[in-house]
Amino acid sequence: MDDTLADNDAGNYHVPVLLKEALDALAIRPDGTYVDLTFGGGGHSRGILERLGPDGRLIAFDQDEDARRNLPDDPRLLFVPHNFRHVERFLRLHRVLPVDGVLADLGVSSHQFDEGERGFSIRFDAPLDMRMDRRQSVTAAQLVKDMPEEDLHRIFERYGEVTNAKTLARTIVQIRSTQAMHTVKQFMDALQGVVKGNPHRYFAQVFQALRIAVNDEFGALEEMLTQLPSIVKPGGRVAVITFHSLEDRIVKHFFREGAIGAVSRDEIFGTRPDLPFRTVLKKPVQPTDKEVRANPRSRSAKLRVAERC
Repeated sequence: MDDTLADNDAGNYHVPVLLKEALDALAIRPDGTYVDLTFGGGGHSRGILERLGPDGRLIAFDQDEDARRNLPDDPRLLFVPHNFRHVERFLRLHRVLPVDGVLADLGVSSHQFDEGERGFSIRFDAPLDMRMDRRQSVTAAQLVKDMPEEDLHRIFERYGEVTNAKTLARTIVQIRSTQAMHTVKQFMDALQGVVKGNPHRYFAQVFQALRIAVNDEFGALEEMLTQLPSIVKPGGRVAVITFHSLEDRIVKHFFREGAIGAVSRDEIFGTRPDLPFRTVLKKPVQPTDKEVRANPRSRSAKLRVAERC
């Protein structure tokens, strides 16, 4: 989840991370039904389709309208143009429950960083937007303009791990009534005085925090995870690739505990509900040095895999 970019050409909308490892983890059955929750450039989806037989089926989700241009002409693929937080609803609508496996690559597509007008990248001057789904109403500029200081402090500290998150939040609140911060350049220029360390890295962390907040990325992740027990059949696999330490902790906890927060236990016997998943791998799979050299954005990726009990 950073501003590291892969080269952008027609075949490189988004380089799929840990491709073979994720596909192997799903243990794909040729006649199975699988879900790619983050279609993006379609790299993982194409890999799944290659392992499916004529009776297999793939349902791909992506809330970014731009992802449609990468859809292969394949009758086995159904595309759902919505956020994966609605996965159970749409799988039920299309009568494909339960499924044999689910894959989610939570990294941001390189394409989104390369599309200057979207406001994701610090490299281009553009409206401070950052919406992955342009149907939603709140942009990063509106968030910067209206969010209370304590909430700004929280998102910069928690989502971006910004060193001086409190000072940054206070400065934004102090200057936003007198200085325009509607564009990437206006925002960065207004905050030059509070930058700590390398400006590129500093603003990359700030923009990451804003993007996560604008798109409610962790809220969507938690909602999706809680639906998995209802949509994956016993023996089915779930593979999730994370790029942020908080994402990874959320996924790790859910796979181990079967819940997002604290797990309740029987007050008398101390027992707990049966777990919906068992962790397949004790440790997450990380990219090889070769993959990181070829695709630097993969360096923080972690793949966790669980099987439905």
